[in-house]
Amino acid sequence: MFTHVMVGANDPDKSIIFYDAALGALGVSGNRMGNRCFYGNMGKGGAFAVGEPIDGEPATFANGGTIGFGAKSRAEVDAFHAAGCANGGTCEGKPGERSGAPGNPYGAYLRDPDGNKICAFTTAK
Repeated sequence: MFTHVMVGANDPDKSIIFYDAALGALGVSGNRMGNRCFYGNMGKGGAFAVGEPIDGEPATFANGGTIGFGAKSRAEVDAFHAAGCANGGTCEGKPGERSGAPGNPYGAYLRDPDGNKICAFTTAK
């Protein structure tokens, strides 16, 4: 459906450390290209990227925006949350069941170092 989703970073090094840890817990690695890093495979199924805004203006986060990542297990969700919190992120919702979401998934929410909201979800029991 999409080729990529990109969020801005005011301190790319700090943000890449955060995303390497949080997404690494989900089995996703990054490919750094200067002040940007792309995670996943842009040519096959979409990618997530983080980096300095190309226009030179400060990065800001989307109010009401959330980017969700799939996890294979509850353990991966827990590892995603722990790794993100330990590497510059903040908790926006501890790991647990999300009964209000379709399929009653298990998920966790984080804010990255620039305030972007991300989450990881699984329907595995």
